[in-house]
Amino acid sequence: MKVEETPLPGIGVRKDIVTASGRRIGTVTQRGGETELIVSRADDPDACLASIPLTAEEASALGNLLGSHEIVAQLTEDHRDLPGVNTRQFLIDVDSPYDGRKLGDTKMRTRTSVSLVAVLRRGQVQASPTPDFTLAAGDLLVAVGTSEGLDAAAEILSGG
Repeated sequence: MKVEETPLPGIGVRKDIVTASGRRIGTVTQRGGETELIVSRADDPDACLASIPLTAEEASALGNLLGSHEIVAQLTEDHRDLPGVNTRQFLIDVDSPYDGRKLGDTKMRTRTSVSLVAVLRRGQVQASPTPDFTLAAGDLLVAVGTSEGLDAAAEILSGG
């Protein structure tokens, strides 16, 4: 997949791709740090069809959601022959009681027997985070466990 990067003098940088279906999508990151998700005409990259401003947190969460597919697909395949073992993703919201706190504070493994196998943050993967890993709003957690354990983990992460 080719990512086209175009400097926008006085504005910032545009990065986009052309999808297999012929759609052109990308981002414009402005010098001040603002980000826009853009959709352009495939035949004319300068013709923007839609632009969605994103906060830094929204851009990070969207990147995590898009990047998590490969990890979750691999874990699902790895556990396909293990009945009762499931994979689920959890997003740390701004109002989460664990935003800015250590993973160990959740006591998730002790309370639910669920294992947190990865954290996606700003498109980067932190595999097998330790209890001293600090969670942040926008983090996408990838967990493995039973359906009941994963339901309990969701309750912990949303309400403490």
